[in-house]
Amino acid sequence: MPPIPIREFEPRLPALVELLRRFVELESPTTQKPAVDAFGAAVAEEMKRQGAEVERRPQHSVGDIWIGRWGAGEGGLLLLTHLDTVHALGTLETFLFAEQDGRLFGPGVLDMKASFAMGLTAIAALREAGSMPAGPITWLCTSDEETSSRASRPLILDLAASHDRIFCLEPALPNGSLKTHRKGVGVFRVEARGRAAHAGAEPEEGINAILEMAQQALRISGLADPAKKTTVNVGVIQGGTRSNVVPETCRVRVDIRVETMEEAERLEQAFQALHPITPGARIQVDGGLNRPPLVRTPAIARAFARAQEIGAQLGLSLTEGGTGGGSDANFIGHLDKPLLDGLGAVGQGAHSDRENVEVRSLVERSALLAALMSEW
Repeated sequence: MPPIPIREFEPRLPALVELLRRFVELESPTTQKPAVDAFGAAVAEEMKRQGAEVERRPQHSVGDIWIGRWGAGEGGLLLLTHLDTVHALGTLETFLFAEQDGRLFGPGVLDMKASFAMGLTAIAALREAGSMPAGPITWLCTSDEETSSRASRPLILDLAASHDRIFCLEPALPNGSLKTHRKGVGVFRVEARGRAAHAGAEPEEGINAILEMAQQALRISGLADPAKKTTVNVGVIQGGTRSNVVPETCRVRVDIRVETMEEAERLEQAFQALHPITPGARIQVDGGLNRPPLVRTPAIARAFARAQEIGAQLGLSLTEGGTGGGSDANFIGHLDKPLLDGLGAVGQGAHSDRENVEVRSLVERSALLAALMSEW
């Protein structure tokens, strides 16, 4: 049986957009567990409407994890999604869900509320057409992807190991490409400690931690290697208490992105080797890599080639690319299993007040997802 053509998804677009609006208006920042749980419950209810058996796994400090299951047996397909967004509660007051010039705007609309609406639409179409795959489908909805997936990582690894193939519904690249490689991601925290003193009466008694950190920040930034596409970003700095006090402490948070584990190890050694520049100052470092690089393995290359074949049956010409952003796919690339990432909507501005999806992509990507489920 051929895949469901794209044109048969077009009448589903109004309902898909309405579902997406509902999801966007359920704000779900990672740090607000009740909000994430409310969105998770809404997704779970929609999964049940589409015939899934749904399991809720309570979490203490982050939103609960939800798992939808269709079918039974070994292996099958694992869908990876995350419920949480980076947008704070109340963002909707100034960034309303809206349609303009063929795009839908709203907090989390691209990363990744659209993926839930599209996945549910694809499954609904397959069920109505009698085209659900014979093997099982497991849909994992995690709650802390935007903060490194600390709570959900063991479950991601466990489920990925027990399934035959994995689809990660992160957004596509802006040109619609799937993501066959990603940089590894890490965060280092560096603290400089000096000695407090009165800035006017006895400044010579102080050791200025901010000035020490200013020098360290330049040293840290110099660890980047553009030729190897290694980036190092001193992104947050905190120091001092009052302007009339020589600051005793200063802290920075540094984001690193690497394409290889060799570069990750180089940076790890460089951060641990940081030493004070100002006499009497002290330096403390912690942190490290929290997502390994997703390397384009032969298994990923074969999975992309298969996706191209299936996409061609729909009249779609799929392309591939990479990104400096991390996802939960980073954790499972080493399993040497068919893995597709970037199967979500096409859009722009993720994590910003310009976040949007192309309306047309919702139809095409829903059809593609359904075809990948039924034809693989």
